[in-house]
Amino acid sequence: MYLQINGAQTFCHTGGKPFDAGQPSVVFIHGALCDHSVWALQSRHLAHHGWNVLAVDLPGHSRSGGEAPASVEQAADFIIALLDTLGVQRAALVGHSWGSLIALEATARLGTRASHLVLVGTAFPMKVSPALIESSLNEPEKALKMVNMFSRSSLASPSGAGFWAYGAGLALGRRVLRSNPRVNVFHRGFVACDSYCGGEQAIAAIQCPVLFALGAQDQMTPPKAAQGLIATARAAGKMVQVAHLPVGHNQMTETPEETLRAIGDFLNAPA
Repeated sequence: MYLQINGAQTFCHTGGKPFDAGQPSVVFIHGALCDHSVWALQSRHLAHHGWNVLAVDLPGHSRSGGEAPASVEQAADFIIALLDTLGVQRAALVGHSWGSLIALEATARLGTRASHLVLVGTAFPMKVSPALIESSLNEPEKALKMVNMFSRSSLASPSGAGFWAYGAGLALGRRVLRSNPRVNVFHRGFVACDSYCGGEQAIAAIQCPVLFALGAQDQMTPPKAAQGLIATARAAGKMVQVAHLPVGHNQMTETPEETLRAIGDFLNAPA
């Protein structure tokens, strides 16, 4: 589905179902150098089980035009504009990696308009090594291979996902990078992650339950890097759930069914 957001054409995957604002809605937000396709299984399943799905390509990524966000805050503004444009009064937000920070910031700003928050592969602060930031700008192919190597728990995982997931990750990253000839979205996304400072304030401000879906073998955002957010949320009296998935950073493709189960059980739990 294409629509105009802030004067630019924006693509949202709806999971094979027409948009229906009358159903409960969930927004899926991808991470750096990714797009809506990383949520393929989760978005399609929920779309066929009672949810209105919006798996978005962020501005300047893949099928979406517009200026690629230079910060978490800019991207959060875009997510809110998306909901406003479609007339969605209340929605769950699900984000992965950089997308988890965007979901967190947008949820804090939405207040009671956010029904649930799911943070997949999250950390705060989400610092990126200076060498990787430099490499993403000047040697993006080298940086892409490095990130895809460290994003997997194994290239020969018991599920069999390792080999194809690694190759698919490289292909996706190359495609997203080529989709924007004006801006290096790889570098811009990393800088946005590295510079975001509002995580603790945002988690304390949310007004909905939150699920942390963490990869036990995640080398990019290890589970210990989310403990500060978890502690802050609990200290602020938030409803917190934590799911530990036996994989690395790309939970949605390494263990798609377990990731779907964690998200689906959380979203569909009785209020």
